[in-house]
Order: sequence, then C-alpha cells, then structure tokens
Amino acid sequence: MTDLLHIVGIALACSLVAPLLVAPALRWLRHAPIRVWGAVLVLAGVAAMAAGVAGTAQAMFLSDHDLDVVLVVLAVAAVAAAATTLWLGRPLARASTALTVAAGHLGEPGYEPVRRPPPTAELAAIARALDESHRRLAAARERERALEASRRELVAWVSHDLRTPIAGIRATAEALDDGVVSDAATVARYHRAMVRSSERLSTLVDDLFELSRLHAGSLELTLETVALSDVVSDAVAAADPLARAKGVLLRGEADDTTKVDIDVAEVGRVLSNLLVNAIRHTPSDGTVAVTANVSASRAVVSVADTCGGIPDADIDRLFETGFRGEPARTPTAGGSHDHTPPAAPAAEGSQSGLGLAIVRGIVEAHGGGVTVHNIDGGCRFVVELPLAA
Repeated sequence: MTDLLHIVGIALACSLVAPLLVAPALRWLRHAPIRVWGAVLVLAGVAAMAAGVAGTAQAMFLSDHDLDVVLVVLAVAAVAAAATTLWLGRPLARASTALTVAAGHLGEPGYEPVRRPPPTAELAAIARALDESHRRLAAARERERALEASRRELVAWVSHDLRTPIAGIRATAEALDDGVVSDAATVARYHRAMVRSSERLSTLVDDLFELSRLHAGSLELTLETVALSDVVSDAVAAADPLARAKGVLLRGEADDTTKVDIDVAEVGRVLSNLLVNAIRHTPSDGTVAVTANVSASRAVVSVADTCGGIPDADIDRLFETGFRGEPARTPTAGGSHDHTPPAAPAAEGSQSGLGLAIVRGIVEAHGGGVTVHNIDGGCRFVVELPLAA
C-alpha cells in the first residue's frame, strides 16, 4: 500500500506540470479558432499523461530502452490525438463561424439561419436563440417603420385639420370686424360658423391630448362595477339624435345581468366613437345595431352597421393612429370609414383619424381588445372587456 501511494504521488505531481504550463498558453491563444483550442487541450491532456508515466517509469527504474519506448509511444499518441482533434473539430469550427456571421446580420434583411445543424446542443441552442432574436428584431423594425409612417401621416393630417378651423374662425372674424356683413341674420350665421369651427378645433385638441396620454401610459382609470347595459343604453341615447337626423335606424340590445369593472367615462367614449363612426358611414334608411352579451368569460359589445364594408387593404390598418382609409378630406356616404366622430351631432367633427386609435388604447388599458371584420352589407366592430370580479 505504501508503494502504491508513492506511485500515485509521483504520477500526480508529474501530471500537474503540463496544465500549469498550458494555462498561460491558453491565455495567449484566447483569439485563436476553437479547433486550435481543442488541439491544445488534447495535447495538454496527453502531455500530463506522458509526464505522469515518464515520472513513474523513471522512479520504477525501468531500463533506458523501455523508457524510450514508452516516451515514443506517448509522443506518437499525442500527435495523432492533436491531428484527430483538428480534423474532428471542423464541424464545430464551421458552426461557430456560421453563428458569428448570423449574429453580425441579426435583424437585417441579409440574415440567414444556420443551415447545417450545429454539432453540439449548446451551439444549437444559440442558433435557435439567434433565429428568435432575429424574428423579434425584424418585427420591431416593421413596427417602427409603420409607426414612423403613421406619425408622418398624422402630422400632415392634423396640421391640415388645425389650419382649417383656425382659418375659418379668422376669416369669419375679419369679415365681422371689417363690417362685410351687417344684417342680424347673417351676423348670427357667422357667429354660429365660428362656434362650429371652435368646437371642431376643441375636439381635435381633446383627441390629441387623449391619444398622448394613452401612448405615454399615463391614462388613469377610475374603475367601478356597473351593468354593461347601462353604459350601452347611455351611448345609444346620446347618439340617437344624430341617427334620427340622418335617417338611420339605431338599435341597442344588452344583457342586464352582465357586470363589468370599467371607467364609465372612458368606455362611454369608446362606444360613442364607434356609434357616431357607424352612423356617419351608414346611408339613410340604413341600420346600426349595438349588442352586448357574454362570450368565453368576457363581456362583448358589438357595433354593426350597413356602410357597405371596408376594403380588405384597409381593414388591418383601421386602428393605426392617423389612418383614414381614403384620400378625400370629407366623409363619403358609405363604404369607407373616417375614424374620428364629431363632438356633438350638430358638428361635422374632426377628421384626423384618431378616433379608432383612441378606442383601441382605452380598451387595451382595460385589459380588453377590439377587432373589426366585414359582414353582409357592412362591418362589425367587436369590443371585449373583462367581467367584474
């Protein structure tokens, strides 16, 4: 037992010399290819084994011939092991190079996934992570481009919509100031035009302020448990004069037992936006129907109209900020939606394309969702809200 412990001690001491000498070399080779690292590591292992065998053989007083044979065998084995490592490590090196190239083009159009499956589980996991990161970056880039395009459209349209009422108020005020009109009826008509323009301007400013709060995440909701039917009936009653003036039949139906936790004022604004939007684009003798019920543990409110439908190219962009769906500055009789309702039935309202963006922001702030799809002869907007706890 004493001799065995003596041999183990000699072999261990001799074997530790090689790793101590190789460690600084690995620091010097930190920028070398992975195949070189593998070869050096193999040589370090073989050298440690050779040193242990040589030291033990020398201590065992083998003949010089036998010792030389052992050392030659170890040297040949070391060279063969290093060459084998370099050859077998080629797939690892190719995979590492491919991952480096893929990482350099991450999120760019020139990105290509690693074609050959990496030879190790760790590199395969890195390849999958790169592919997923590329998809997220590409999606984020597309969203950024869409937001930038939407922002430019919004700035252009809002600039136009701000100038229009301001120019109207200024022209009317200058006409009154210059005494262009003097009879009471015409003066009163000019005053009413100024009021309508100021109401339109105020509505646009309110929409911009609401949208800025939604985008900044600073919208504070005052939640209360209410019957969804009450909110629907209030919105229908408020929009009924506009529907009657246009000759549109407005119907409302809601389940009295459905309770929701909502900010009544904000959800009321959502329904008002959708109702006035539907009435504006429904031709006379058409119908706008509001229904509220429960589906899949969610409160669902739908607003269906007979506007003639929305073009397929526009339906996916309806909730984008500033999107109008038509190049014209005035609403049409049906089939194309301008998405910001007027502040009151008497006003034509701002056409800045903020209404549906505000609808989506308010609904999502409540933890719900809003969708739209075409139906026979029109379209239907569907708002989903969480039920009361």
